[in-house]
Amino acid sequence: MSSSTEEATINPDGTFAGTGADAGAGGPEASGDSADSADFNDVPPGAEEANVVKGTDPALYLAFGFIVVVVLYVLHYKRSKRKQQEMESWFLDMDGEKFNIKLPSAVDEYYDVREAAEKGGWVPGQPAADAAAAASGPQRALAQALMKRCIADIPLVTFIQKESPGMNKLYSQSMCSVKQWKTYQAAEQMVSAEVEEVRAEADDIEPGWSQAIWRQGMQYHNMLKNKHEQEMKQREALARKKALEEAEARKPKLTPEEIARQKEVAAENAAKELLEAEEREKSAKKNFGNGMKKGFLDAKKKSK
Repeated sequence: MSSSTEEATINPDGTFAGTGADAGAGGPEASGDSADSADFNDVPPGAEEANVVKGTDPALYLAFGFIVVVVLYVLHYKRSKRKQQEMESWFLDMDGEKFNIKLPSAVDEYYDVREAAEKGGWVPGQPAADAAAAASGPQRALAQALMKRCIADIPLVTFIQKESPGMNKLYSQSMCSVKQWKTYQAAEQMVSAEVEEVRAEADDIEPGWSQAIWRQGMQYHNMLKNKHEQEMKQREALARKKALEEAEARKPKLTPEEIARQKEVAAENAAKELLEAEEREKSAKKNFGNGMKKGFLDAKKKSK
């Protein structure tokens, strides 16, 4: 038993020294450990830090995102500002062309007649001396010229009355340009002055006529408008009738032989249709009669 048991020897460094086999078995492991320890200790300082991948600082992402947001905001602001300027320039460029109206030539014609009447001794505001002077004198010529002027002014008056609510609404909402609004105001003032001028002239010709002249002018204007529309319709009807007559005239004319032949063909077709109708009627009566007789007899037999 003592022969199989080996004593352990303690080395001076504190390790155990066994048998030769143990020493041989432990030798390589000890040498391997010492090699690993030597390799680890042999790594130069800073080499391990060089192998570590460094990450990007999150502050850079925040800065980049902030810059992108600022750029997008600036672009959006400039685009909105440009659109606003374009809209404002469009409104400012509106010149109100439709309000560049002028008084009719009947206005100047009336003043020509008035000047001639004054030269002839007519005094404004004084009625005619008698009925004959009123019927054929300068007062009548003036009344006719003023009524013509009033009728010619009716389209301008109705135009301004129609446009006034819309323009006031646009101006209150800043939807029209200053130039357009001023053009409309100038047109409105011109028409208003013309209305008052016609009334004043009416009182000069016949005192009190100013209260009725515009109503009479509207009535005459509507009468003339309806008359014009009727004349236009008549002219259009005459034009259509003339076009039909011309188209009929351009058609080739048939000779007497062709006309006779067309009549013969029409007569033959009529006779043929008549014969066919008679045949159909006879066939229908025959079928109807046979069917009724057979059914009637059968009904009698059943009743018996």
